[in-house]
Amino acid sequence: MKAARKAIVVGGSLGGLFAANLLLRAGWDVHVYERVAEELLGRGAGIVTHPELMEVLSAAGIAADESLGVTVAQRVTLAQDGSIAGKRELPQLLTAWGRLYHVLRSAFPDARYHNGKHLMSFTQDAEAVEARFADGEIVSADLLIAADGLRSAVRQSLLPQVRPQYAGYIAWRGLVEESALSERARQELFPYFAFGLPPREQMIAYPVAGQHNSVAPGHRRYNFVWYRPADETSTFLSMVTDASGKVWPDGIPPPLIRPEVLEEARAAAHEVLSPQFAELVEKTENLFFQPIFDLESTQLAFGRVALLGDAAFVARPHCGMGVTKAGSDARALAEALVNGDDVSKALLRYEAERLQEGAFIVGHARALGAYMQAQISTPEEREMAERYRSPEAVMRETAVSPRTL
Repeated sequence: MKAARKAIVVGGSLGGLFAANLLLRAGWDVHVYERVAEELLGRGAGIVTHPELMEVLSAAGIAADESLGVTVAQRVTLAQDGSIAGKRELPQLLTAWGRLYHVLRSAFPDARYHNGKHLMSFTQDAEAVEARFADGEIVSADLLIAADGLRSAVRQSLLPQVRPQYAGYIAWRGLVEESALSERARQELFPYFAFGLPPREQMIAYPVAGQHNSVAPGHRRYNFVWYRPADETSTFLSMVTDASGKVWPDGIPPPLIRPEVLEEARAAAHEVLSPQFAELVEKTENLFFQPIFDLESTQLAFGRVALLGDAAFVARPHCGMGVTKAGSDARALAEALVNGDDVSKALLRYEAERLQEGAFIVGHARALGAYMQAQISTPEEREMAERYRSPEAVMRETAVSPRTL
């Protein structure tokens, strides 16, 4: 029997696990190498599902049904006084990063997933690609998949000119236990995917599973993302400076956010958001923020090396397509490799399919977020900023696959 082709997946988050599970089911000898030493279960971000994501999960042998999260039937926009400014029927299944990671990680054999593996370098020739890790291990394979995220070491070595570009605003994020909320907030928030639209800001919030992936009423959580402009050279610079004076331009670790920055955000929530949303921010124990970036790779295939997920493209979160795009990348890659022909040719087929799609999603997300930028510099940005100010436009297109619009 012919030996199975080997694949190295650098990065053990969702994109890497999608690729690893799909290739393993296709008969590849796959190993995942994750830089973080411990399991990645501590992340709590909410995730909007799309039909494409459910299809990829099914292809990976994972049950794609309502057990993944919480289903809502409607969207609602709240005015600053807490009244309803708009409603829209739009059923969606909402899940969480931890839930998806759990099902993908559980489907992949433990012996093939390696934590604490820091990639130092890689080389390739016509026969193989070789990866070298900080602990001295050298691994040879037929294929290397870079699924190592926004700051991908693989991409930086192949496309050093392609770098994340700060979008001019940040996103405050948090999760609140359903049981911690007032009766008003539970009644007026939990049944909905909810929006708030202060001038040049945006709040989106929706229910997700609680601890131990519970979706039982009273045991769920409410996830929110609150976008606010932050000029790069003033407000943003101050926000990413820790108490020691160190600046973290790529995003400050949550424990290092200065107390006064957190206090200012909680105070601002009461000034500009509806009472229901302000309560979410106030009751979030681990409030943190992330800078918003755009990233567009100009190439995805490099001989025996492929870029995937956030290592290839990072779109602003407004489409809710980050995880879906990573899953679709992985599926396209697995399908391109299915015939057993030359790896390099297969990767070029993958690139041809996903390069245009990635650019399209980044562009659409950029348009959705234009009105929150600290500076609006082009006529196109000005046009998009005007288009997406209304509740109707925001509810219609935010966290919706752009291919369904």
